[in-house]
Amino acid sequence: MAHNAAEAEIIDTGSLVRRWIMYIAGIYILTFGVSLAIRAGIGISPQSSLTRTMTLVFPPLSQGTYNFILELVMLFLTFLVLPKEFKLRNFASLIPAFVLAVCLDLNLKLTGFIQLDDYALKVALLAFGDAALAFGLFLMIRANLVLMPVDMFVNTIFQRTGWKWGNIKTAFDLTLLLTSALVGLAFLGEVKFIREGTILNAIFVGQYIRLYFFLYKRMNPKDEASAPA
Repeated sequence: MAHNAAEAEIIDTGSLVRRWIMYIAGIYILTFGVSLAIRAGIGISPQSSLTRTMTLVFPPLSQGTYNFILELVMLFLTFLVLPKEFKLRNFASLIPAFVLAVCLDLNLKLTGFIQLDDYALKVALLAFGDAALAFGLFLMIRANLVLMPVDMFVNTIFQRTGWKWGNIKTAFDLTLLLTSALVGLAFLGEVKFIREGTILNAIFVGQYIRLYFFLYKRMNPKDEASAPA
């Protein structure tokens, strides 16, 4: 799951049971953060904006369901990009994707009572939600287990092209945003869930991840010192 040297330094290579517990906890915390960011109501991440928009286009399906459908599409695209490298074990990525879908719907129900009018409170809620989202992602990176199909697709593009991983991820997120905007305009007559909070989300999550990496290394200097060169 590590995409660079910084991530490789903090991954857990110990007990598999402990890592799975960490991974599932990370998924739950991540989806809790996503649900809070949605309740803030000032814009959400590219992936969430697309799946959230779809709940308005066809309400009978939940956002978690749409998120799982998106993961299925990404797994299929992964196969199309590198069919010879695609293994049966890649289907294992659908297990955490399903868990994420269930946790997302659960947390959206648990946070349904949140309704804020004050803009400053909305920004504060978004910042707190992104902190939770980033911490969940940090735990998943540290557990170093199964990649979600979305991340697997980005990694596959990286393997196929050799382009910088960060540039590929940025292009992928922009594609999701454009798709979300087009779907909103086509079926709802307006763009939904893409606002200033979408930009803040990108800034907050990135900075929180850097903070968690920094704090972990400060609290575990032995791990950093013993890491292979």
